[in-house]
Amino acid sequence: MDKGDGSIKYILTGEGAGTTFTIDDSTGDIHAIQRLDREVKAQYVLRAQARNRLTDRPLEPESEFIVKIQDINDNEPRFLDGPYQATVPEMSKIGTSVIQLTATDADDPTYGNSARVVYSILEGQPYFSVDAKTGMVRVSLADMDRETRENYTVVIQAKDMGGQLGGLAGTTTVNITLSDVNDNPPMFDQRLYQMSVPESVPVGSVVGRIWAKDRDTGVNAEMKYSIIDGDGRDTFDISTDPTNLFGIITVKKPLNFENKPSYTLKVEGANTHLDLAFHHRGPFKDVTIVHVSVEDVDEPPVFDLPAYYIELPEDTEIGTVMKTVSARDPDAANHTVRYSIERSSDPEKYFYIEITSGSLMTVRLLDREEVGWHNITVLAMEMNNPTQISSVSVAVKVLDVNDNPPSLTDYLEAYVCDNAKAGQLIQTVTAVDPDEPLGGQHFYYSLAPEAANNPNFTLRDNQDNTAWILTRRGGWSHQGQTVFYLPIIISDSEQPVQTSTSTLTIRLCSCDQGGNVMSCNAEAYSLPTSLSRGALIAILACIFVLLVMILLMLSLRSHHKKPYLCDEEENVHENIVRYDDEGGGEEDTEAFDIAAMWNPREAHPNLGKMRQDMLPEIESLSRYIPQACVMGGGGDGGVHGYVLAKLLEADMDPCAPPYDSLQTYAYEGEGSVAESLSSLQSGTSNTDHEYDYLNEWGPRFKKLAEMYGVLDTNSPPPW
Repeated sequence: MDKGDGSIKYILTGEGAGTTFTIDDSTGDIHAIQRLDREVKAQYVLRAQARNRLTDRPLEPESEFIVKIQDINDNEPRFLDGPYQATVPEMSKIGTSVIQLTATDADDPTYGNSARVVYSILEGQPYFSVDAKTGMVRVSLADMDRETRENYTVVIQAKDMGGQLGGLAGTTTVNITLSDVNDNPPMFDQRLYQMSVPESVPVGSVVGRIWAKDRDTGVNAEMKYSIIDGDGRDTFDISTDPTNLFGIITVKKPLNFENKPSYTLKVEGANTHLDLAFHHRGPFKDVTIVHVSVEDVDEPPVFDLPAYYIELPEDTEIGTVMKTVSARDPDAANHTVRYSIERSSDPEKYFYIEITSGSLMTVRLLDREEVGWHNITVLAMEMNNPTQISSVSVAVKVLDVNDNPPSLTDYLEAYVCDNAKAGQLIQTVTAVDPDEPLGGQHFYYSLAPEAANNPNFTLRDNQDNTAWILTRRGGWSHQGQTVFYLPIIISDSEQPVQTSTSTLTIRLCSCDQGGNVMSCNAEAYSLPTSLSRGALIAILACIFVLLVMILLMLSLRSHHKKPYLCDEEENVHENIVRYDDEGGGEEDTEAFDIAAMWNPREAHPNLGKMRQDMLPEIESLSRYIPQACVMGGGGDGGVHGYVLAKLLEADMDPCAPPYDSLQTYAYEGEGSVAESLSSLQSGTSNTDHEYDYLNEWGPRFKKLAEMYGVLDTNSPPPW
């Protein structure tokens, strides 16, 4: 239908139309407009149609056709999982498989040889080879030793086109490691080991370690060590460390340099995991000799016993040797040992130990009833080295001796009812003894000889460590005796027999018909029948009156002691105070009151009054006063004369108050218009002072004014 006149237009639709393929709308020729890749898309489905160019009406239905891309060898083989890691046991036989390799070629395997791959080895000969068709890598050299070389790098090539010239190739790397097998026996690096250990190390201490080296690794190098011979098999032990490589030699028994200074051990080290395929390379074990030297150490003294036990009667005399402890220096030098008792173990110092011989003795009397056991610690010390001290425990059991008398238990009082009959039980008595005889206690009871014929009570020994107190009569009365004392003798059955006397107090009580006590009248509180209640009240009243009179007399006496003050408010400060110490002051009530000087008529000498102050320590000042001044009654014979007269009287009569004493009058008067006369501040000024103001101070300062030349000496005196 296409006449070539351009009236037909061709249209192309479908996969890749317009992008990968295009069509000439006039001729219908289809062209590829970009590079085609079969490995991306192997075929395209297209649709084409012819239309009228003018009307765009289809001239025929759409035609569908497929465009297939023909393959060419444009892709090389690739190892998608490379590089590879592989492991093969050492000493493997030739042909042992190592790893399977596979190369992938993207070309069409159904078209030509583009995808036919052939494998070859480029690097790694002569140790390994590869199968050309399958890609299996195998061992190609026998007896490869891991201990000689462990890691190998193999390069494998894959080439398409069947390996022909012009084919594309790809490579990969295979890292092959030889795994270990137990093909090497262990070997000690020394034929003889020298070790040393102090003799004082505790059991279990490490002496040293040995190592049987094995060229293998992992479990193939694990070792087990054992002592197979030598004189130290019973003294030392060997074990493997946590890594199972080294042998650890430890002390199994205590060491003693003096007994044995050295030991020899024959030690074997063997592999724990054996490979039967290499058994011919054995034996997989080795032997070495270990020489252990024991070092001498200065050890503390050693007692001949780990502990001592002593039994000692409690009546042992002071100074008795009860035991001799012995300790020796275990060292070869055998130094002298000195003994002592640790003070904290014997705080009461019951025992003493002889410092050189170790003899234990008592220094105090023992008493089992106070301390039954003594646990003391004895110390032994080397003379040349005081730091070397050892101790031992000494247990001392104090054996019982019958040295305590029995005595009644509980209280020593009982009662008897006033309605008791003869032969009635009033008390069961028991005894106690601090001693503890082996056969048990057995007590004997009896009345004291002075009470054997007691008409009121009797005692019955029950032979079971108890006794009954029984009445001998009836008809008890409160008008007679109400308290009875019954001495009881108690003795024990051990030798030497111990006896004691205990007094039982029995009171007479009023009881009901059931024997229950209603009241007991103590003899100490009963009143004599001849003393009535009225007489007792009269006696108490007299005592009360006497007390009132005594209080009244004391009160009146205290009032007479108060001083007479004519003007108390004005003269309270004018007391003559005797300062025989540094205290007192105005509170000193023993001082002489000056109130008597203000009222001479009220002061009467009391020669009978005894002095309460201290004896005079200085001579009377009045002895140096002329008698004329004393006896004369001049114009100024007021207070001054009175004081001198009193001083003279005191000197003549030692009983008249007051004694001569130094009196201080601290009253400074009402003050002065001159204020302070201190010259402390005058030194700060260099100017001359004016003293004219002394004329204004009155006649009291006349003399002072004359001294400073400010007073007119021709003027008559102001008084």
